[in-house]
Amino acid sequence: MVKIENTLECFVQLWLKLERTRQLLAGQHKRFCISNILRSWFGLRATSDFIWEVCFRASNDELTLGGMDILPPPLVSPRKHRELLRALVSVSLGIGMRKVHLPQLDKAYSQAFPGSTAINVNKKKKPL
Repeated sequence: MVKIENTLECFVQLWLKLERTRQLLAGQHKRFCISNILRSWFGLRATSDFIWEVCFRASNDELTLGGMDILPPPLVSPRKHRELLRALVSVSLGIGMRKVHLPQLDKAYSQAFPGSTAINVNKKKKPL
């Protein structure tokens, strides 16, 4: 497992590991969901409480508290996975979600998947 840190280098590794885990789980005919991702990465340390906390912090319409909903591939829907990784870093380091370096997490996505569209490409800029 990659040592969880709030750094660009760690975020790049997490994005790459997320895609490798998707492929691994598909090869094992297992569901690509938060619960299976965290169990794959953390083994027995991925307790129900840990999984619930990550799901709770990443919660939106797509990520339920049970962690069993199938996720689309990271390249198809990166914003959902960004929230998952953000929550994972937050829980692992015991920091708030706002303390996770979101611009670096977005930059890491572009570095991990250089041929893809940047996550924040549709952000509207505030008028001057």
